[in-house]
Amino acid sequence: MTATELPPTTESPEHIVRFEGIVKRFGGAQALAGASLSVRRGTVHGLVGQNGAGKSTLIKLLAGLHRPDEGRIKIEGKEIDRLTPHLCEDLGIHFIHQDRLLVPTFTVGETLFLGRELRLAGTPFLDRNAMRRRAEEILANYFGVDLPKNALISELSTAEQQIVQITRALLHQPKLLVFDEPTAALVRQEAEILFRLIHRLRSEGVTIIYISHYLNEIEALCDDVTVLRNGVDVASLPMSETSANGIATLMVERDLGEMFPKRQVELGAEILKVRNLSAANRFHDVSFTLRRGEILGITGLLGSGAKDLVRTLFGLQAAMGGEIDIEEKTLKPRSPGEAVDHQLALVPEDRRGHGVGLDLSVGENITLSSLAHYTRLGFLNRRREASDTDELIKRLQIKTAGREALVRTLSGGNQQKVAIAKWLSRKSEIYLLDEPTVGVDIGSKVEIYSLIGELAARGAGVIVLSSDLPELVGITDRILVLFRGRLTRELVSSQTTTDEVLSAATGAIEGLRHVG
Repeated sequence: MTATELPPTTESPEHIVRFEGIVKRFGGAQALAGASLSVRRGTVHGLVGQNGAGKSTLIKLLAGLHRPDEGRIKIEGKEIDRLTPHLCEDLGIHFIHQDRLLVPTFTVGETLFLGRELRLAGTPFLDRNAMRRRAEEILANYFGVDLPKNALISELSTAEQQIVQITRALLHQPKLLVFDEPTAALVRQEAEILFRLIHRLRSEGVTIIYISHYLNEIEALCDDVTVLRNGVDVASLPMSETSANGIATLMVERDLGEMFPKRQVELGAEILKVRNLSAANRFHDVSFTLRRGEILGITGLLGSGAKDLVRTLFGLQAAMGGEIDIEEKTLKPRSPGEAVDHQLALVPEDRRGHGVGLDLSVGENITLSSLAHYTRLGFLNRRREASDTDELIKRLQIKTAGREALVRTLSGGNQQKVAIAKWLSRKSEIYLLDEPTVGVDIGSKVEIYSLIGELAARGAGVIVLSSDLPELVGITDRILVLFRGRLTRELVSSQTTTDEVLSAATGAIEGLRHVG
């Protein structure tokens, strides 16, 4: 059905945005297959779906970056034949992108008014004082901060860059703000500041579309939610009629009661032993063991030393004391190279920045750390490399057009699988997984949990550092909790709860126990 064949609809003035029967194709691939979206004015509307469900395409249509092949787009009741980025701004639609999209060499002041500079009346000259006053007013009113106007964007933290991006939008008094995975790179305290801002904006009449893989955020923040699956909207309903679990079930079209795969793995010999490990001003006297076939969870609040512990194990930070034994051989890794030589593998939290090469192919990424296995007398055995790569792609169910496809074209969950495949290619024995499912959809999470279980079943030792407590309790055998630089609790996962883990992580459970 073409746009002109769509039946007339009764327009409701309460809807600020309406997408009706949107179809969008890219070559032979269909990204949207008749999707609809209706956003009520003055509400927070959640938009969810697995990677590849069509969320990004729908938002790019709203931003004027693509045109629909079929369907209607209406803004405030008026059908728009051709949306453009400039028209979007004129209509009061602004976007807070996950990747920030800020010029790193611009100052805060230059960034805030880029393209919308204020000028002295009747002259072509910039009114720098007016721009400074307006920016200071917004920053103080909404965030209670005073960012240095001459600081470069590259010098700001992730949270400060997001504040700049939001402030830039607020300067133009938006009617609709679209937040795309806004908390993916924020710690809990920073995320809570954002949540308070969203509540305030809604109370002031600003409409918000909120896109997130974190369904607990959707449940807590949103008035309504639309669920996309395979390019169509499978549900659009008030949050009062559903829950995070209900949304997850709609997204993957199956019951998530078995989200965490059950494992029956007999633990093997001790593969890693850490004794009284310390790093200056980070953590102190940490001792624990890891056995073959075991999945060991580590958690703690920001500043607890949990992340520093994992970095130290991989040689990214120097240890100031203590010992690390791998299969009874003492190791003091002074570099990641030494850690890799002792069969350690690290899948970092920032997979796009440190885990994979976005502009390398899937195949190049997978064999990047194991080229020596395919090289003899300086010559690369490409046939063997290709065969092993294809086998790993099949085994890990990496959704890709083939080994030659660039990794940047893959979804977040499949990029994470490539990062793990890189170490499988090297036949690593100890896996350090830092927030392995951050920023991936619920379906990809289940696949990654299964993959972690397979690593353990093969006899590897796996350490999972995560702030997702249900995840830790669900997939691990034991959980180590760090608090203010010390290992305070060891919990058996099958005998604990997320509340108990949280209490230990926040220091609510008093008293320290030596764990070793």
